[in-house]
Amino acid sequence: MSRRSGILEFAVLGLLRESPMHGYELRKRLNTSLGVFRAFSYGTLYPCLKTLVANGWLIEESGSTPEDALAATLTGRRAKIVYRLTAEGKEHFEELLSQTGPDAYEDEHFAARFAFFGQTSRDVRMRVLEGRRSRLEERLEKMRASLARTRERLDDYTLELQRHGMESVEREVRWLNELIESERTGRDVKRPASEGSAQQDNTSGETGGLPRHRDSTRPDPSDDTTR
Repeated sequence: MSRRSGILEFAVLGLLRESPMHGYELRKRLNTSLGVFRAFSYGTLYPCLKTLVANGWLIEESGSTPEDALAATLTGRRAKIVYRLTAEGKEHFEELLSQTGPDAYEDEHFAARFAFFGQTSRDVRMRVLEGRRSRLEERLEKMRASLARTRERLDDYTLELQRHGMESVEREVRWLNELIESERTGRDVKRPASEGSAQQDNTSGETGGLPRHRDSTRPDPSDDTTR
C-alpha cells in the first residue's frame, strides 16, 4: 500500500466513524474538510472503499428509500450505496489513531491526523505535534544552511521564493508551539453546536487543546451508484 492510499483509507475510516455516507458525500467531505484530498477523484476513492469492504472494515448498504428504489428500477439507474463502519473497522481506526511513527509527521499524513485530533487521546496528540515540530525544525535548519551557501548565486526572485518558503515553515513552527502549549495547559476550544467536523466525536481521549483564538477548520455532482 502506498503512503498516499494509506492516508486516504485513514481519512475515510475517520469520516465514516461519524456517520454512514455514500461515495459522493464522502468525496465532498474529503475535498472540503480535509484539503489535502482536493485532488482525489471517484476513480481513486472507490477502489479504496472496495478494499475497506473486502477487509471487513466497511459494509455496503442500500441508501435509498422504497420510493427511490422503485424510481431507480423504472429508470434503469442503480441505487445509491451507503458505506457504514463495522466494529472491526472502528477498532482498526482506533489502532491507527494511536500510532505516532515518523509517517505521522509528514505533510499530508500530519494534515489528515490533525483533522481527527478530536478523536485522539491527548498523549498521542502531544507526540504527533512534537514530532511534527521536530521535523519542521530540521527542515528549517537545512533551508537556512542552503540559503547561506547559495545566496550570492540566486537572482532576486529565486531568493524571495526561498525566503517565502522559510517564512511558511517558521509560521507553522510557531503555530505548533502554541498548540503544544495549549495541550500542556489543558486549554479547550469552544466549538459552535452546529459544527460538523470530525473533532465533535472525542470518544478516544480528553478534550482538545486548540488555542482559543484559532479556527481549526481547514479551508461534480453525480449519482453515487455502485462501482
